Amino acid sequence: MFSATIEDFPLARAFTISRGSRTHARVVVARLARDGAEGRGECVPYPRYGETPEAVAAAIAALPPDATRAALPHLLPPGAARNAADCALWDWEARRTGRRVWDLAGLPPPRPVPTAFTLSLDEPAAMEARAREEGHRPLLKVKLGTPDDLPRLEAVRRGAPTPRLIVDANEGWREADYRALLPHLERLRVALVEQPFPEGEDGALARLPRPVPVCADESCRTRESLPALAGLYDAVNVKLDKAGGLTEALALADAARRQGLSLMVGCMVATSLAVAPAVLLAQGAAIADLDGPLLLAQDRAHGLRCDDAGLHPPEPALWG
Repeated sequence: MFSATIEDFPLARAFTISRGSRTHARVVVARLARDGAEGRGECVPYPRYGETPEAVAAAIAALPPDATRAALPHLLPPGAARNAADCALWDWEARRTGRRVWDLAGLPPPRPVPTAFTLSLDEPAAMEARAREEGHRPLLKVKLGTPDDLPRLEAVRRGAPTPRLIVDANEGWREADYRALLPHLERLRVALVEQPFPEGEDGALARLPRPVPVCADESCRTRESLPALAGLYDAVNVKLDKAGGLTEALALADAARRQGLSLMVGCMVATSLAVAPAVLLAQGAAIADLDGPLLLAQDRAHGLRCDDAGLHPPEPALWG
């Protein structure tokens, strides 16, 4: 049967984006106990999509005891609840059969993936200081999304002259903001712009230059999102919590590649249990943004190992 619990993990420091700030990661853990084996999956309910931890936990607990991965799309919509249940089913099958998830999925054995590290939205001086602390990393993701982002971006580049930069506006810009920042994005060597405009207003990208590749995040949830993105975006950010689990995320990634879109694999601020399946998804992706566990004050037991090679695949004691 399925069960679910709500858990809180303090962050190492406050995490701020254009929509607000948080000091804890509140996650929902799905558990499936069946045939002498137990599987786990973790999700982060996303207020942006009207999700709450309580509603997500209730939806997981209400699943039929014999639910399968193939049945989940008929039982739950794309989102956090389906993600946790899907990942719990993958983990359960791996433990029941003694095989790793990548083997069950027909994937090659995973390797460590270099990950971006996120600098949350703050005043320019604070962002510069934080960039200087993290400037040894190969890739930094800069949270923006205000009408006054140029001083912030310049401050980050002063603090971290070497790393590649991604900027994420979290739907916070308007066309005038994008046009004003465009020459500076090139000057400051930004590698990717993520979701500059609100979902539904990104048609403006059809008439705007994109010398720096633009990546859809909130505008891309499942395979059904892809047709509307043609001609607007150069890449998509695939997240398990948006797609509804590893099963749909793998299919979405394949479909995006066939459409000629570059692939970014992201995560919410969560523990290693949530990010472990995304490490499999990120194999071969152009960009991995899987730093959720790195932003916590303390991760859960058997957390993902991160070193100069990148974020390592999960140990069986954690997931899969």
